[in-house]
Amino acid sequence: MLQEIKQNNLNLTVSSQEMGMKRRLLLVLTIVIVIIWFTSLRNRGTIGLSESVSSELEIAALKQNLAKLSSECRSWKPSRLDPHLPVIYAITPTYARPVQKAELTRLLHTLMLVPNLHWIIIEDAEVPSSLVANLLKNSGITYTHLTATTPKEWKLKEKESNWKKPRGVQQRNTALQWIRNNLKADDQGVIYFADDDNSYSLEVFDEMRDTQVVSVWPVGLAGGLMVEMPVLDPKTGHVKGWNSAWRPERPFPLDMAGFAINLSHFLKHTEAKFSFNVENGYQESEILRHLATRDQLEPKADNCTKVYVWHTRTEAPKLQAEKQLNKKGLKSHGGIEV
Repeated sequence: MLQEIKQNNLNLTVSSQEMGMKRRLLLVLTIVIVIIWFTSLRNRGTIGLSESVSSELEIAALKQNLAKLSSECRSWKPSRLDPHLPVIYAITPTYARPVQKAELTRLLHTLMLVPNLHWIIIEDAEVPSSLVANLLKNSGITYTHLTATTPKEWKLKEKESNWKKPRGVQQRNTALQWIRNNLKADDQGVIYFADDDNSYSLEVFDEMRDTQVVSVWPVGLAGGLMVEMPVLDPKTGHVKGWNSAWRPERPFPLDMAGFAINLSHFLKHTEAKFSFNVENGYQESEILRHLATRDQLEPKADNCTKVYVWHTRTEAPKLQAEKQLNKKGLKSHGGIEV
């Protein structure tokens, strides 16, 4: 397993909001100076040749600075680190496929907006791919890049249905082991399994931040329903059951995107992990049975009345024409990373 860790600088003295405001003010000030300079030239009338050349040089310098500032403002990636907030450790298994970069890009642009987030991404591969490595390198967020290969007997075959075999088991367990090896019980944080084919609203990350044991919430478009969700007791506010249609007899019939785990609590339970040797659909129950009882679950999302995450899936692209090109030794993208 190859591991690469990249940390953002935590010693920033200016908040992202303050830095953005300063850059915008500097840009506006530069524009105002240029306007004032041109106005003064018009009001002065005829000027000497040497003075005109000097003025043109100053104007050119101002324009160059303005272009540089504009470029910096467009490319500037704000730091979203706040020492007062628990860190969200978002775990994402991924594997090579035509839509991989598209789905990771969509997820990345959501995670970039989440403060205090550490993205742990694990490829189902022997070595890390340049596609994922480059995506992470240019993201501007804190990340850990790992690899873990699914055992051959557990790999899905080309036309085998997704539900036939558990997916992401080896990769999620590798991420959990990294957490156990690198973090301490007094670190403030939350663990969340953020699959790359889901769609996330920023509210879901705000909701999970103060998880004490295990927090839960509804997931849209999951389990054959518009929403799969915990059902709360109106008197106590505790989880009393589940709105679930697919294998509702499961101890925790919820989606992988529907819960988060307190970091310190997780580190106290070394047996908590996923397993290949459980029934289909029982991965969530397998890890949660070591961490919480139903009464200990913490309902979020306005008492489980809001949906902030959806179990979406990208349709597999139809690439028959591409396959015909491949037979001729050709590719439509010709070396372009897609």
